[in-house]
Amino acid sequence: MPASYVTVAELRANLGIGTLYTDPTVEDCCQAAQDQINSFLWFDSAPVVGTALVSNVATVMIANPGIFTATESVTIAGAGSTFNGTYTITGTIPFSTGTATSLPAFNMQLNYYQHPLGYSFIQFAKVAADQNFRRVLPYGSVTGADTKTAAYVNTASVREAAMILAVDIWQARQAPGGSVSVDGFSPNPFKMGNSMIGKIRGLLAPYQNPNSMCG
Repeated sequence: MPASYVTVAELRANLGIGTLYTDPTVEDCCQAAQDQINSFLWFDSAPVVGTALVSNVATVMIANPGIFTATESVTIAGAGSTFNGTYTITGTIPFSTGTATSLPAFNMQLNYYQHPLGYSFIQFAKVAADQNFRRVLPYGSVTGADTKTAAYVNTASVREAAMILAVDIWQARQAPGGSVSVDGFSPNPFKMGNSMIGKIRGLLAPYQNPNSMCG
């Protein structure tokens, strides 16, 4: 899916590059900026750390003590092609209204469950071959409904931050690292590294995930 915080057309116009570069090349910068910003924004989400599937019922283990309930719609990504997609939850552990039973494939994993400090599980219908429990590494993600006043794609501060970041990524990619003249070495402005996010953190501050402020 094309990046939406800053589009190819918007970045082309801002950089004044016209049609000098192909759409996929420009899109890479747009998507990189969006991916970086999303890692700092606050979503109703949790890491996916394990998956299993028995008799067309999928069970997903998440590193959160229980933020989802049965009948809620969630979107899973980065957990393998069998599990990626949008689903309606049919059951949870800890149990919520609508939950039927746990799956044998996960019984041995319940020793990891230490509510409210550890893991929880969600279940949903999925027609696919059975799969024993597997760890998901690197972690995937499960995201609930967007209940914000305005989606991030419609939030001016987020869009401006995406444009600034996309321009920095583009310029760092295209510009040489420095030059040598009769007066010595003349470095160009350093745009990557820790300063990359630091310069737009003020724009993202009202929407920043508290977890991204640690470390």
